[in-house]
Amino acid sequence: MKNFTRAAILLLSLFFVTTFTYSNNDLKKAISYLDKELPVNYGGPAIDNAALVAFFKKYSDLKPYQNDVATLYKDKGYKSIWYDGDDITEFAYLLYNKLNASYQEGVEIKIPYKKKYDIIFNEEGTEKVSQSDTEFLLSSMYILYAKNVFEGMSAEGQKKIEWYLPKKKISYESLLDSIFTNPELLDKNKNALFSQYYKLQDALKKYLAIQKTNGWKTITMDIPFKDLRPDDTSATIGQVRERLALIGDLAKDSKSNFYDQELMDGVMKYKLRHALTPNYIIAKEHIDQMNEPITDRIKTLMLNMERCRWIPPQLEKQSEYVMVNIPSFMLYFVRNGNFDIVSKVFIGTPLTKTTIFSGQIDRIVFSPYWTVPQSIVDNELKLKMAEDKNYLADHNMEMSKGRVRQKPGPDNALGLVKFMFPNPNDIYMHDSPSKTLFGFEKRIFSHGCINVEKAKDLAISMLKDYPEWTTEKINEAMGGVKELPFMLPKKVPIYIGYFTAWVTRDGEINFYADVYNRDTRLNSILFPQDTSYKSDQE
Repeated sequence: MKNFTRAAILLLSLFFVTTFTYSNNDLKKAISYLDKELPVNYGGPAIDNAALVAFFKKYSDLKPYQNDVATLYKDKGYKSIWYDGDDITEFAYLLYNKLNASYQEGVEIKIPYKKKYDIIFNEEGTEKVSQSDTEFLLSSMYILYAKNVFEGMSAEGQKKIEWYLPKKKISYESLLDSIFTNPELLDKNKNALFSQYYKLQDALKKYLAIQKTNGWKTITMDIPFKDLRPDDTSATIGQVRERLALIGDLAKDSKSNFYDQELMDGVMKYKLRHALTPNYIIAKEHIDQMNEPITDRIKTLMLNMERCRWIPPQLEKQSEYVMVNIPSFMLYFVRNGNFDIVSKVFIGTPLTKTTIFSGQIDRIVFSPYWTVPQSIVDNELKLKMAEDKNYLADHNMEMSKGRVRQKPGPDNALGLVKFMFPNPNDIYMHDSPSKTLFGFEKRIFSHGCINVEKAKDLAISMLKDYPEWTTEKINEAMGGVKELPFMLPKKVPIYIGYFTAWVTRDGEINFYADVYNRDTRLNSILFPQDTSYKSDQE
């Protein structure tokens, strides 16, 4: 009734303003009167701190959300958020439906007191929940949804799994305001989520649809099995063809058991999407990979959507940055939204893992010395030095200030250029004299640093904004004669991440091996066996 009265008076005021000559002063007085005498009241229960405390005492499973809910109401002036008069808002229904279909967001959200929520949104039911409980249950529902979908694992949880990329910050109040204004942001909000999240979500929908059709059949292998090659004929080939058509690497399934050109193209596309050696051989390990349950593919997509929740969306809006994805063994130098450099890398072994973190590349060092880590000296070099007194000289090494270092040159372990970004792990990027290692499928050879195949190209691209650094000067600096550092006036951000599923710019979903078993660990945290909650309370 108050809302109607306020609207009627406002319309009446506007009528008089347009019919008669009113001064600006008169109009300001009218609006001021409306604001003071007829405050906005959307209905709903009375809200104060005492009511909040009583609610969370009653619904103790929701207590982790108490502070965030209290902040919401403080921001809203302790007015109802979820009522329009005596009715629950349409937005509340929309959010409830999204929460119940959370698997589409790549996460399984367990809802405490779910029976209460079902009662609230069951318009046909006779059982009711009080307005006060409903109001706070819905605010808790929003925080539950926002934490799981828009924020993900806490910063403390990320550190426990050794993920040291910067954690994005989220304001539940601002997010709620934006979603209220534009509910479509519940489906796609690139200001709140890294854009890769939505690409993975589309891939998830595709694989969920495949799962629903029961089309993911086990591929049987001939006994004894031998590698399949072009021009071979086998029932296994027909099954591989069917699978590649199902996942989109072939446009259609011709049902042929003959390994023809069409299948060759499909096999090559599949291998490129899985970071496999690009050839036409179908080996046992490839069929074993295809036979991994579709539930594993779905879970991989969900785990990587979770990782995307942790990434600040502003990252990809920077003018330039370097991104390294450990499982794909690839580096990307992004400038003004374009890939300036795409390069293979090799990374640390499982015993000397490359750390997941971010930094700022502040200098490029040409023809660098390599100060050998003391652990390598103790575990590898001491014995060789004892056996051969000329070992250091023969390997272009010397003692300097009590440390072993390798002098500049083409055989230097760091190659002819390195990229430095201060960090406690003493990790950096560098060239490599061992170019053949970049031809391997699984490139885990280093002691933790990132070896870059196109290191010279990266240096040239990174120095485009510095005219004095011509290609000729860079070639000379990389002559391997004298170490030459250059401090970058403008630092370049670098992000070292871990994504076992990634959608490319042309829309292709790529899957990569879980080289450090990080998927296994994250899966055990996000999807534990014990998902029970306390029983519903009255």
